[in-house]
Amino acid sequence: MKTFYPKEHTSLEFYGLLQGAVAPRPIAFVSTIDRAGNVNLSPFSFFNLFSSQPPILIFSPLRRMRNNTTKDTLENVLEVPEAVIHVVHYGMVEQMSLASTEYDKGVNEFEKAGFTAVKSHEVKPPRILEAHVAFECKVNEVKALGDSGGAGNLVICEVLAAHVNEDILDEAGVIDPRKLDAVARLGGNWYSRASGDSLFQIPKPLRNLGIGIDQIPEAIRNSTILSGNNLGRLGNVETLPTRDQIEEFGRGAEIQEMRVRFQHDMDSMLDHLHLLAKEALDEGDVHRAWLILLQAT
Repeated sequence: MKTFYPKEHTSLEFYGLLQGAVAPRPIAFVSTIDRAGNVNLSPFSFFNLFSSQPPILIFSPLRRMRNNTTKDTLENVLEVPEAVIHVVHYGMVEQMSLASTEYDKGVNEFEKAGFTAVKSHEVKPPRILEAHVAFECKVNEVKALGDSGGAGNLVICEVLAAHVNEDILDEAGVIDPRKLDAVARLGGNWYSRASGDSLFQIPKPLRNLGIGIDQIPEAIRNSTILSGNNLGRLGNVETLPTRDQIEEFGRGAEIQEMRVRFQHDMDSMLDHLHLLAKEALDEGDVHRAWLILLQAT
């Protein structure tokens, strides 16, 4: 048994040990709003349920370890003490990961991650239409746990209203965990899925900022074949392939055969390009997926 002492390690090193061991952790996908009306959407895996009467949820935005600054979510709840906490399910996990990118203050992560914002009933921040469960909350207290990089800030939230997709309820009106299909965080890039026994990885969002789903061409963004997860992966690239790369790929036998086959049926051509790109995304080849999709342009 190896023993670790916090004082003998950097904050980042001990953070890695903590998040690797205390797992899986549920994810609070939190929407907030600042005094000027700017909306923020960000996930936090330091999160759980702490009381049922009153109904209390607590999540903790850490101070950034690299420069000891605070996150927009924390600043927002100090200005407007309200939040909507969403439960993350597998069908939205790639989009959730994209929303964790540290975009500049004022950038709307609902748009970047391709979510639909819905007006809340009791609080100012909007909620995510695509979430199976959303809790509208007032923030009762924010308790700082320290003032150095990596220090947590307990955001103590009281639930005012809960929105639940009826499709995830069983015959008794109780949430079916298999239908909820909740996702949890482990260490590093690892996640777990509550409805199955598989583990999976999602590449961390680019530090140089992914383009976001809102920058994906409309014909791709509105695809009936590509899923929200597929779009989230496509949005997590810094730049698109160059015109030369697109043209060179298009001269390959696979694309040339498709052009001949569907020369009089552009709709079928687009469907087949999207199916082929989906296969590439399932194999983790995002660059190839983009090369395929951009053949239509």
